[in-house]
Amino acid sequence: MTTVVELEIPADRLGAAQTFDRVPTFECQIGGMIGDSPPLVWVSGPNRRRVRDALEADPSLTVIASLTGSNQHTETSDGLEEREQWLFRLEFGDELKVFEQIVAENAGAILTACGQNGTWSVKLLFHDRGALSECYALFEQYEYAVEVTRLTGIDDFESARTPLTQTQYETICTAYDLGYFDIPREITLKELASELDVSHQALSERLRRCHAALVSAELTDGMQPTPIDP
Repeated sequence: MTTVVELEIPADRLGAAQTFDRVPTFECQIGGMIGDSPPLVWVSGPNRRRVRDALEADPSLTVIASLTGSNQHTETSDGLEEREQWLFRLEFGDELKVFEQIVAENAGAILTACGQNGTWSVKLLFHDRGALSECYALFEQYEYAVEVTRLTGIDDFESARTPLTQTQYETICTAYDLGYFDIPREITLKELASELDVSHQALSERLRRCHAALVSAELTDGMQPTPIDP
């Protein structure tokens, strides 16, 4: 069974610990981790200059580029709060690179990685529990001090906290299980459409909607179920 696991990892084991120490209100969210490319990271804090100075002084990071800024609305007990955030491309040190390698070599994928209050919250996806167990053993071997906060089976749609509709959710999980997202792909789009008993065009459009929903939720942190299946 494909499994989603959520972990908490101290920043001193994964990266950016000194930035969290220097800027107590610092928060970050990795917007995409593709191969060996330095990831795009949304960050927030008291002001852009102070955050950038802290990032540049952190020995576990290298600032590759400072790209853009935006305003994000978050819901608090007092209503909506507007918070400014900035997009950086950051090169992380060996700790995160080894972590990524462990996940990849055990047929896993990093879905999200968010940092706050000196702790990283990471969501991982695995093909089966056996691969997850092997990965967890390596986390302990490399002393990542991980704490499992949530474990969800892929068929548990109601508790998966996904922005996808149930049909989209089942489609993208099937695509993942059959190797559509592997490099190289284990199944073509046409073969996947046949497996799901839908047309090639309908599947292509559905996957694009899945990707758009996941990217939107990732960038806005608005992981809420969609009530209507388009």
